[in-house]
Formats: sequence, structure tokens, C-alpha cells
Amino acid sequence: MTVGTTRRAIGDRRVWPVGLGAMPLSIEGRPGEARAVATIHAALDAGVTLIDTADSYHPPGERSGPGEELVARALASYGGGTDGVLIATKGGRGRTRDGDWSVNGDPGHLKRAARESASRLGVEAIGLYQLHKPDPAVPYEESLGAIRELLDEGTIRLAGISNADTAQIRQAGEILGDRLVSVQNRYSPAIRDSEPELRLCTDLGLAFLPWSPLGGISRSSLDGASRQGPDPAFAAFHQVARERGVSPQRVALAWLLARSPVVIPIPGASRPESVRDSAAAAELVLEEGERALLGLD
Repeated sequence: MTVGTTRRAIGDRRVWPVGLGAMPLSIEGRPGEARAVATIHAALDAGVTLIDTADSYHPPGERSGPGEELVARALASYGGGTDGVLIATKGGRGRTRDGDWSVNGDPGHLKRAARESASRLGVEAIGLYQLHKPDPAVPYEESLGAIRELLDEGTIRLAGISNADTAQIRQAGEILGDRLVSVQNRYSPAIRDSEPELRLCTDLGLAFLPWSPLGGISRSSLDGASRQGPDPAFAAFHQVARERGVSPQRVALAWLLARSPVVIPIPGASRPESVRDSAAAAELVLEEGERALLGLD
């Protein structure tokens, strides 16, 4: 593993500043087993120590949990040490047969789901378990109460919430105390609706895990040459990428890391090349002029 870059905190754990979002490895369009495992191994080789998955990451109509099982197999077959790797999973969502996403925040369901996730991951206690989304049909405090019970019984070590607003973050903190360590919301250079949540997490010292952190940055090859041309709104990211000789995606992740010391983006990947490029963003320090160009100052 690469060493030397300052880790970032998730509770009492410290992880590489960029994680791996494992959703693309187990939903529709997923790669074959060999490439999926190679992608996770490439992440570990690059220094990544946070892997995020969920029980609902599966194609429509299939059973829950293949994403968790994939992560477990990849870790078991990895040739290096994995003691420092934090596996995060989520419960409270599902897939319908038509490909839509469902939500289930029932306390009984959440407790069963977490125990099943622990079994699939092959662990006695899940490192980080996250409530995937508030369920409008279930009082939020009841869903959070189930998470608290899972902490108390030792099924999970640390707790997080996802797709939450500021009021829900504060409520979760009241119920879970210092065992609430993270918030996972959508956030990227293009989608900044969670700016208030990011500010609150910074104030509270909670890790903020942006999902879909590369939204808005057009897909580009690793040498920074765009296949379709950059979106004019993100031309500055492409300019910095060209000048640095890196991909716009790497610049976007460096931008996220510069937003706050609590940010730990979890870009998805389905190829070893992509995850290596993302992991390298942890070592891309934006200079003063670049920060100004990208609107950081």
C-alpha cells in the first residue's frame, strides 16, 4: 500500500482520503467477477482503506447482498494485509423488479438486515453501518433506535446516516451520541445541495462521504483528453487537469478534499485504472491559483 498521505478520521478510525464506492461492481452493468475483484485489489494496492457497499446493491429482481459478498471474497483473496481496511455497508433500501429503489426503515427490518450483512461480510461486527435513507413511513427516531440497539449489542461498531438533512443529522447525534461518525450525501462540483450538511459535519467533526462525487465532470480518459468535450460549466477543472497532466476526475476529487478536512469522497469504479486514478487524488494538492480558478477561495 502507498504510505505518507495524511489519513482522515471516521470516528476512531483513520482512512485514506479517497474511498471506493463499490456499487458499480454489483448492480446492473456490473463487470465480471475477475475484473470486479481486480478493481478492489487495485484500490487496496493504491492505499484505499475505505470500501463502501450496501445490501441493496444488486440487479433488479435478485436477492440482497451480492455486493457485500463480493467485497468479502476480494478481501479474502487479497495478497496483502487488510487489517486497516474499514468496510462500510448500508441498510434500509431495496430494489424493485422494475429497477426502482425502495426504502424500509422499519426497526425490525434494519436489525435483521444488519445481522445478515455481518454474516455476508464474514465479520462479527460491521465496521461502519449506515442507515441508507430516511423512510417517510417510519418515524426517524424509530429507525435510529434500531441503529442504537445494533451498536449496543455489538453487531456494528460505528454508525452513519445517509441522504439526511441538517435536522436529521442533529437528531441522529442526539440518539446515537459520539457513535454517530459519518454522513453520506450526494455532493459534487455539479450537485451542491448538501452544502449546509457539509458545513454542519465540519462543525461537528463528522466524516462527510460524498456519493456520486464525480457528477457533472464529463467522462475523460486518464490523460485528461475528453472524449466528448468538457461541459463549459466545468472548463476550469479540465484546464487544471490539462496543465497538471491528470484527469478532470482527479481534479474534481482534489477539489472535494479541499472543501473540508472531514470530506472523504467515495467514487465508484468498475476498472482498476479508474480506482487507481481516483486514489491518487489524495496526493494532488491544489495550488493557490488553481484553488481560485476552481472557486475554492
